[in-house]
Amino acid sequence: MDFSAFSAIFCPVMEANGFAQYTDEATAQRFHQLTERMLEVNQHMNLTAIKEPRAVILRHYADSLTVANLIPQNARVADIGCGAGFPSLPLAICRPDLRILSLDSTAKRIRYVEETAAMLGCDNLVAVAARAEEAARGKERESFDICTARAVAALPVLAELCLPFVRVGGKFLAMKARRGEEEWESAARAVARLGGKLIARHHVTLTDEGEEDERIIFEIEKVKSTPAEFPRAFAKISKNPL
Repeated sequence: MDFSAFSAIFCPVMEANGFAQYTDEATAQRFHQLTERMLEVNQHMNLTAIKEPRAVILRHYADSLTVANLIPQNARVADIGCGAGFPSLPLAICRPDLRILSLDSTAKRIRYVEETAAMLGCDNLVAVAARAEEAARGKERESFDICTARAVAALPVLAELCLPFVRVGGKFLAMKARRGEEEWESAARAVARLGGKLIARHHVTLTDEGEEDERIIFEIEKVKSTPAEFPRAFAKISKNPL
């Protein structure tokens, strides 16, 4: 798809979802480049099951940007389990003030994210191949203003993987589908034990051509340090969530 055809889809979809500020030509060009590269690489690497450009714009780009207005200026952001670079890459494109760490345990995906960020000129993004539960015990522990995670795991598991990265006073933004509301009841105790406090639920509706897709962002503030014993080994986290 050439740029003019892409732009004719990109701009209306973004505007319909409240992201008109990201539809200037330079930004649209970068999202076009991202789409072309992702779909090309996806032919030999499992990056996404969403292959139609309009769906990519809505379900990857607009979805990723639902947290953009919740992140303060010049924040240091950790994206845990970034996969194909969501929300990392859209945030890096649209929020050049941010300093983003994209973390994933799959080295080939991290290479893709790193190479794609370089291609797009996103020098505000660093991609690292590591397991979250191991990285959170190193120098990155409690050093981020914001931690994001999108479609990675159930909320009790996600909290233990993500909250150790957040500094006291920072926030964890858990990006969940509508069923995420059902997960909160089992996650509340884990969040409190890990030093977090839920301060808001943001209900978001992505829309395009009459179709609607509901999302929930759990905004969790880090109110005290995470106890030293967390995060545990992943086998323990998954077998026995807090």
